[in-house]
Amino acid sequence: MAQQIQVALLGNPNTGKTSVFNRLTGLNQKVGNYPGITVEKKEGVCNLSRGKKAHILDLPGTYSLNASSIDENQVIELLLNKNDKDYPDVAVVVCEVENLKRNLLLFTQIKDLKIPTILAINMADRMTRKAISLDIPALEKALHTKIVLLSARNNEGFEALKTQIEQFKNLPMTPCLDTTVIAPEYFDRLAKTYPAQDLYKLWLVITQDVNFGKLDRTGVSGPISFQTESISTLKRLQQKETIKRYQFINDTLKTTMTVNVAMAKDFRSRLDRVLTHHVWGYVIFFAVLTVIFQAIFDWSSYPMDFIDQTFAQMGEWVKQNLPKGDFTSLLAEGVLPGLGGIIIFIPQIAFLFLFIAILEETGYMSRVVFLMDRVMRRFGLSGKSVVPLISGTACAIPAIMATRNIENWKERLITILVTPFTTCSARLPVYLIIISLIIPQQRVLGLFSLQGLTLTFLYFLGFASAIFAAFLLDRFLKVPSRSFFVIEMPNYKLPMAKNVLITMVEKTKSFVFGAGKIIFAISIVLWVLASYGPGEFNHAPEIIDQRNPDNTLSVAARNAAIESFQLEHSYIGIMGKAIEPIVSPLGYDWKIGIAIVSSFAAREVFVGTLATIYSVGNDDEQTIRNRMAAEVHPLLGTPRFNFASGVSLLLFYAFAMQCMSTLAVVRKETNSWVWPAGQLIFMTTLAYVVAFITYQILN
Repeated sequence: MAQQIQVALLGNPNTGKTSVFNRLTGLNQKVGNYPGITVEKKEGVCNLSRGKKAHILDLPGTYSLNASSIDENQVIELLLNKNDKDYPDVAVVVCEVENLKRNLLLFTQIKDLKIPTILAINMADRMTRKAISLDIPALEKALHTKIVLLSARNNEGFEALKTQIEQFKNLPMTPCLDTTVIAPEYFDRLAKTYPAQDLYKLWLVITQDVNFGKLDRTGVSGPISFQTESISTLKRLQQKETIKRYQFINDTLKTTMTVNVAMAKDFRSRLDRVLTHHVWGYVIFFAVLTVIFQAIFDWSSYPMDFIDQTFAQMGEWVKQNLPKGDFTSLLAEGVLPGLGGIIIFIPQIAFLFLFIAILEETGYMSRVVFLMDRVMRRFGLSGKSVVPLISGTACAIPAIMATRNIENWKERLITILVTPFTTCSARLPVYLIIISLIIPQQRVLGLFSLQGLTLTFLYFLGFASAIFAAFLLDRFLKVPSRSFFVIEMPNYKLPMAKNVLITMVEKTKSFVFGAGKIIFAISIVLWVLASYGPGEFNHAPEIIDQRNPDNTLSVAARNAAIESFQLEHSYIGIMGKAIEPIVSPLGYDWKIGIAIVSSFAAREVFVGTLATIYSVGNDDEQTIRNRMAAEVHPLLGTPRFNFASGVSLLLFYAFAMQCMSTLAVVRKETNSWVWPAGQLIFMTTLAYVVAFITYQILN
């Protein structure tokens, strides 16, 4: 089998690099992390001609090789280390036709590394509309490369790109310019000290140490001890290099590119004035969120009901058709209810990621980040903190990792500590099941679902809590300075169906399989704990018969009494009864208490835990929601999940740090157990107090 061609896909953010990656690889891709570091690594396989294949590595977006974040640093490490298994045979630099000048800075640096490089100019379908013309042969000659015009939207140019990848050995290796001219004497001394090394690679290693930190120098032999200049001098030389490159780019584009400025003007600026307006911008944003949450509830109700009913029928079928015994009980009462407790929420989670993907694809999400920056700064957060807070609606783990772009340590720390307040998708199953139990299916003004408005409120509550917590931390930690917030506003564009679909599928799959493994394991453990017990558990039939000497109970009533007695005296019942005094002031019984404790592994385990507990011993075909709705308070005779206990539970999960993985990431990012421990204690205490006060008032 022929060895795959290693291809590194590089480019500035917002150049359509993800669209190019998706076109090349389709669904033949996977997402993971770089070894030893929690930076997302996307890779896939592209089929070339005559059975050949290319391994495409989609590197994090970077504006240049002068890294200022861990993501960008990962790009530098890969490109400098030939011993890395992912070191590219060929680099494909994706540029956007409307921002060619800025994008070419990265291209010229990569060319100087003497890596075969292809320039892929994306969004070529805009050239006519934007009155842009390029002299491709002249531009190829000036840049010493091969150029491919792409339109990811129209799927144009990709066969030509595949051909160039296949013929990468024919690409010219000539650098775009001689970097040594910025400081001839300095580079001459460097060349004499390390005569066997590539000067530009050495220069990048030295300046990388200045910019960011120590670099893995697997591909550079010998210690880098050469430094006769101060850090400030090296920074100045680095700036001179950037200026020199832009001079080269300007001179090149003057003769190879023409733009009709008058025709290039469009309605983007006018639309920006509305979407980032200090009043209307917020109104539009909140309206968009409201519509999204309404759709999540309304559109997903039909598939959710189908999934719920299907799992109930599957459990009943297993009980009726398989031989009675522990294995059948495990399937019907442990595995199926546990899996059903997470699969039922696939439609709503898929819709959430669908809308997030659309907002990002259109370019609107960047406007939201810019808009919210005005609010964030008043509460002690960096403008760059907005990105993690918004990302936290999907998952707190990558959101916390996204704080690496915040240069000021204290601002970054505050952002890490408050990000878990934002409502992540793992809270969604808990919110949705409780809301469906306690909030009626009514419409407000004939348009808005009351359940959807409740979900919207919980999202806003999460943001408000994060901002208020940041305000308090800012006063407590005494942040000495603020960093400036800079964000690029991408062009507006219609979302590409393929990109949206791939994002939705990959994110939903990641969520389901990530949670599914935990839920599957916990469901089995919970079933064992609920199906076995010491002492009285094994004598339940005799005890129930002794309590009913007149034999007045029907067969069904006697079986129900035995199952209830066994559940309470099982191992999980004993554990639940032990913690019941702690959770009962919040309106919860021992079953909910067990679900809360088990959900520390992952918040969404809460529903799966209750589904497993309520399924043990049940022979009916009721759905998860029906069983939870039928649960009765033993003393009051009222539904266990009433308005008071339901709101208490919603607020508990709104504030509680119920995620072991998030704590682990906070530990990794802060390099200390002090901050995650304090985070856990504070958020759990706050959640308990708020839930207690809420239940006592409403009850």
